[in-house]
Amino acid sequence: MTGHAASHVHKEDVLQEHLIQSLITKQDYLRRVGSQKSRAYDGKIHFDKSLAMDRELVVRFLKKTQPESWEKLEQHYIASAEDVLFKQLDKALKDRGMLDVLRQGIKIVPGILFTFCYFRPASSLEPKRIQEYEENILSVMDEVVYSPKHGNRIDVVLFLNGLPVATIETKNLLTGTTFKHAEKQYRTDRSPAGEPLLTFKRGALVHFAIDEDNVSMATRLQNGKTRFLPFNRGREGGAGNPDVKGEHRIAYLYSDGDWGKAIFSRAVLIDVIGQFMTLEVNGKNEVMIFPRFQQLDAVRKIMADAKARGAGWNYLVQHSAGSGKSNTIGWLAHHAINLHDDDDAQIFHTAIIVTDRIVLDRQLQNTVSQFEQTQGVVKKIDGTSRQLKEAIAKGARIIVTTIQKFSTDHLKALSGQGKRNFAVIIDEAHSSQSGKSAQAMTDALTREATSSDDIEDLIAEYQKARGPQSNISFFAFTATPRNVTLERFGVVGADGLPHPFHLYSMRQAIEEGFILDVLQNYMTYKAYYQLEKTIEDNPELSGRHGQRKVARYANLHATAIGQKVEIIVEHFRRHVKGMLDGQAKAMIVTQSREHALRYYFGVKKYILEQGYLDLKALVAFSGELELDGETYTEADLNDFSETELPGRFDGFKPDGTPYPETYQILIVAEKYQTGFDQPKLCAMYVDRKLAGLQAVQTLSRLNRTRIGKDRTFILDFQNTIEDIQAAFKPFYEATTVEALSDPNMVYDLEGRLYRFGYLDKDEIERFSQTYFKGPLSGADRAQLEGLVKHAVARFEADDDEGRQEEFRQLLRSYGRFYSFIAQIMRLEDTSLEKLAAYGNWLSRLLPNREVPPEIEITDDMLRLQAFKVVEKEQGSASLAAGDTEALKAISEFGAKQYTEDEKKELSEIVKAFNDRHGTNFSEADMIRFEQVNRDIMDEDMTEMLRNNPPDVVYAAFRDAFFQGAIRMFQRDNEMKNIVLTDAEARDKATRHFFNRALRVAREEHEPYTSGGNL
Repeated sequence: MTGHAASHVHKEDVLQEHLIQSLITKQDYLRRVGSQKSRAYDGKIHFDKSLAMDRELVVRFLKKTQPESWEKLEQHYIASAEDVLFKQLDKALKDRGMLDVLRQGIKIVPGILFTFCYFRPASSLEPKRIQEYEENILSVMDEVVYSPKHGNRIDVVLFLNGLPVATIETKNLLTGTTFKHAEKQYRTDRSPAGEPLLTFKRGALVHFAIDEDNVSMATRLQNGKTRFLPFNRGREGGAGNPDVKGEHRIAYLYSDGDWGKAIFSRAVLIDVIGQFMTLEVNGKNEVMIFPRFQQLDAVRKIMADAKARGAGWNYLVQHSAGSGKSNTIGWLAHHAINLHDDDDAQIFHTAIIVTDRIVLDRQLQNTVSQFEQTQGVVKKIDGTSRQLKEAIAKGARIIVTTIQKFSTDHLKALSGQGKRNFAVIIDEAHSSQSGKSAQAMTDALTREATSSDDIEDLIAEYQKARGPQSNISFFAFTATPRNVTLERFGVVGADGLPHPFHLYSMRQAIEEGFILDVLQNYMTYKAYYQLEKTIEDNPELSGRHGQRKVARYANLHATAIGQKVEIIVEHFRRHVKGMLDGQAKAMIVTQSREHALRYYFGVKKYILEQGYLDLKALVAFSGELELDGETYTEADLNDFSETELPGRFDGFKPDGTPYPETYQILIVAEKYQTGFDQPKLCAMYVDRKLAGLQAVQTLSRLNRTRIGKDRTFILDFQNTIEDIQAAFKPFYEATTVEALSDPNMVYDLEGRLYRFGYLDKDEIERFSQTYFKGPLSGADRAQLEGLVKHAVARFEADDDEGRQEEFRQLLRSYGRFYSFIAQIMRLEDTSLEKLAAYGNWLSRLLPNREVPPEIEITDDMLRLQAFKVVEKEQGSASLAAGDTEALKAISEFGAKQYTEDEKKELSEIVKAFNDRHGTNFSEADMIRFEQVNRDIMDEDMTEMLRNNPPDVVYAAFRDAFFQGAIRMFQRDNEMKNIVLTDAEARDKATRHFFNRALRVAREEHEPYTSGGNL
């Protein structure tokens, strides 16, 4: 019955029947009968409502695949053999659940083992196991009357060897019904109570709601609380599914195509049951995990590529925050160690999961371990790097560790690993995987023992080991790839530029409702204050260091904190507290540990004064902190250990029972701004400057969904909506890079470093002869340090602090850029490797810039005359389709490039100078002021510009810039006279370079940046 009369083409069962026919003809399914309403009904119904299974197929499968066990059952139980089987099977399903029964089978006295599913073996070395796998029976029923109590029907049920694994409700867009109507049907008309087919764990593993265009799924029916997750491929960077020529958009469920094997195919469905699905238990809470489409698709496509090409390739997986990367990583690791090529050779001997968090993400450890079906496969490295070395040497299958463990000296000496293949899976791939830590990891996995005595050969081998390795594949996961992450791990496309191998974008996750759009309700505030000096002309309050302390004083003043606390607490009570049935949480993000502590005391004081007994706050900061003569720690203030904080803030113990006290507000300084997964967070109050990745990662703590959480709130005292949108744009859809970094810039850097006159090639050569010869003795280290100190002496003899600081920065830039570029291509110039090793030692021995002593500003020196916080912007900061911006490649070192607006402004300043003074200055003359910026932009000034409003820090910058300009132009009388005598012209130039310095300071400031600088 495959055809449809024209009058029936709009009926809901058209999609249903198309699905069934496709499974029969394309995926080798048997058609079975669920009720008299079934199109295939011929007088016999195959569904047993009381057991929720197809008894006949269960028996057929067992008799064919396990005849000896069946014969033993019949001999022992004679006429009641089938009854005993189904009684014990029913009991096992109720006690252990469908997933465990399919994986482990059941035993019946006297020791009769029955297996209910044969999973695909990792290789074809055992033909018997391949044959068993092929004997699995996939079947489909329509119009299944499933209940012993009433006549309710489910449109389609899929079975594996007679046991139900999936139910499907189908809708037809032409009748005006969608998959959302199917979801509602599950919630309102498919109560699981007393229904074996729908009972959690006991019945079908997953439930799908579909129409011709969209798919969603749930693993637990809970009436109105049932949560469906999207199961779509994505459409043009957003939600939905792409068009499929001659088919429905959801054809990937039942047909093979350019997406790979069908979801309901033997190859995929049985693999999902055997290698993906898991029961996650957290206290009393149980969740059945079925992979979402992007998770399943990523693992299968990566493994297919690795199977075809072998080890030695890189893969970048850009999956949105909150999209379940930990599960995807766990699945990938387990699949990787079981992957064989077409000749049945094992492709990866060990999978190493690496996180860049120093405190290893225990959630990731636990996630990987829960997929472990053979005891001992997963090795967690919680101890020393020696433990890691032993795990690698002993051939552990899956290792979970931190990247810091790979950077120890003794691990670099690990030899003899070149004949083993490694799948290195990186959680949150950022710059730490593009520098020295990643290099040490590569060394550990590739270095072979060598007998060569030629130092040049050794250096060449060392340099070669930095590049792509045939025995290591990197699988890098991140929601926010940087420019170097793309170049290091991306796949080169037709445009010659690197792209993610697999994408699940922030936009798609938001549009699907899998995560929330945290920018939807964004409100910004601006603080205004007036300070009065109580000691006139106090020299300690002049200069940029004093000005910075003045700004900090104002920001930390009890009045300033108090006004912000009032806004925060009242907003939380009015808009947030009632969400999630009163379980809603909020986070206050501060700029320093002292800010966090003063906020904590301010919140506690305000709550007490207002009598808000239903509010409590926690604080999170690292180490000890002295304030007003008292020493505080996080644990002392909260009255429990730091490790307990996430659970205490959540409100529930690991066993699911509630704590006696509940906390609504968490005040943080640095901690919990990345990697913190708390779905109850509904609001964030930001009182620190955020930019680039830091902004995205911090605000994304809010994006987790939860029943009843349909929106979030952000109140921001430091950033503008425009700032935040700019930070999110590169990561909203597929992250791209404008161009590849030019590797030849490494020679530009090398040349610039030698031009300073501090470096001596002969000294570097002598350094290398010792450094690269092998393990270093104490005498070797002394000799090396002595060689490097010659350059340190030349550096110290230079009285030009500007040149010294430029050299410092360029030396660090060379080390980072060389390490990066050497990992993406093979370099064959040992002089670069020698300079990198020498430069690393020199960088550590160079004296630091002198930092003036800290100024302690007191109320005796300053008085806060007035302070007010006013609302500036309120509304949506959300991005729309196409609101993206490509990252820039690394293109310069040191000074930032000029923007078009800055160039225009500079031209106007040059014209004003020339018009007023009859001079003939060019833009090139004016850019000499850029050196002034480089001279004064030390760490203190940069932090001050980054963390304070422009009006607060301008005076400090102006004073420093004026002094720097006088030093710069001391031999240029014409320019010096203008700087000294023409306040208006001087102010115009100062304002220009202040704005430029502000932009530089607030752009991404990690070693590699979205702005393309190093």
